[in-house]
Amino acid sequence: MAETTNTANTAKAPKPSFIKGLKAEFRKVVWPDQETVAKQSATVVVVTVLLGTVIALLDFAIKKGLDIILFLG
Repeated sequence: MAETTNTANTAKAPKPSFIKGLKAEFRKVVWPDQETVAKQSATVVVVTVLLGTVIALLDFAIKKGLDIILFLG
């Protein structure tokens, strides 16, 4: 038969509190400076506007193309 282990005799290591662990991890984070945040935010806005414009133009072209195909065909 299989041997059983007595779990009552094994002591578990104390777990650190979740909040203490969270604080320790946040101390390790290297936060960007204001200039970096501003540049990256501007880049995100510009790329978003450009992609939105490209998608709108493609949508318009596809719609016009389908209108031509469906109504003339």
